[in-house]
Parts: sequence; C-alpha cells; structure tokens
Amino acid sequence: MFEAPQQKEKSSQTGMYIGIVIVIVLVGVGVFFYTNGGTKTAATPASSSGPAAASGPANPTADLRITSMKMEKDATGTTAVWLIDLRNRSNTYNYSHIAYETTYIGADATTLAVNHGELKDAIGPGEEQNETFRDTAFPNGTAGYRIKITGATATVPQQ
Repeated sequence: MFEAPQQKEKSSQTGMYIGIVIVIVLVGVGVFFYTNGGTKTAATPASSSGPAAASGPANPTADLRITSMKMEKDATGTTAVWLIDLRNRSNTYNYSHIAYETTYIGADATTLAVNHGELKDAIGPGEEQNETFRDTAFPNGTAGYRIKITGATATVPQQ
C-alpha cells in the first residue's frame, strides 16, 4: 500500500556551467570584433632588405594625406598659422619639396585669397609628421579655409 519514497536524482549542474562558459566566450568574441571593427588585419612582416621596390610612378597627391589641420592667427592677428598632420601612405617613396595650396573663403562662399607654398621637411615611406608654418596675411572676412597638397619631389630611399 505504501511505497517507499524514491530519492530524487541529483541534478547535474554541469550543463549550467557549460552554458555559462559558452555565453562568456560568445560575449568575449563579440566584444573583440566590435572593438576591432570586425576586420582582420595582417601583420606586416619586418624586412631588413630595405624599402620595397617601386611598383609604379610616384603620386604625391595620392600618397600624401593631411590627416588633421588647424589654422590660427598669429599673436598680431594678421598672419595665418597652420598646424597640420601629414602622412605618407607610400611604402616606397620619400617626398620632399612638398607643395601646398591654401584657400581662404568668405561668408558668401567667394574666394578671398589663394596662396601657394612649400613645406620645409621631407617625409619618408609610411611616416607621419606634424608641420607648423606661417602662410599669408589673414584675409578680413574669412569664414572658412582649406589646404591641399599639390605636388612634391619623390625619391626612392637608398638601401
């Protein structure tokens, strides 16, 4: 009439622990790909043989990039002073005698002044550098400005 009570089997917590570990791994992988933009980057092998052989003609307007720029007036308020970060995207060419063009624009979108100049420092393959230079008399009524690289002398570094 009365049956002996059956003991409950011990529930295994192993399944729960495996589930927690899987969730942690998935979250970690997700965070890794989110912070790295989901892209794979190949490591560039170090080479002691010197610079790469020229794969094509030099193109300073494509290779030289201004990554940031800031224009201020000098202490007297009459001369434009530029601070730029320049990057050489070429893996082959040194660039020197880097020519630039600055343009000053009025509030009505008219060009107030255009100036051409040359940066004093050379930049090697893959390098980044900061340049500061005085440009021209700061035009009255300037509402905007821009700078672009217009040319440079390219050389292949000696091995």
